[in-house]
Amino acid sequence: MDNRTQAINNDLGTLGEDACALMAATADVAGEKVGEARKRLAAALDSGKEIYGRVRAQAVEGTKVANQVVRENPYQAVGIAFGVGALIGYLVSRRGSRNGD
Repeated sequence: MDNRTQAINNDLGTLGEDACALMAATADVAGEKVGEARKRLAAALDSGKEIYGRVRAQAVEGTKVANQVVRENPYQAVGIAFGVGALIGYLVSRRGSRNGD
């Protein structure tokens, strides 16, 4: 996992912990609005966890598929990477020369 992914995981974990702490802190507060807000927060947390799990599973599956394709076709993968890199380099150099004029 790279640093950015780890930071996102840490932030999501902190957000979940803070939301749970808020729910615990308001457990003894009476009132219809507070109760409704707690229910919505709990539903949002459950939904967020479910969405995060699905996105993570899709990302892992996509990574596995990409890895398999590259392993089965290494020369094509290198050729495509070279072509994309050359195209990006060309476009960046054109933009740089245009801005320098």
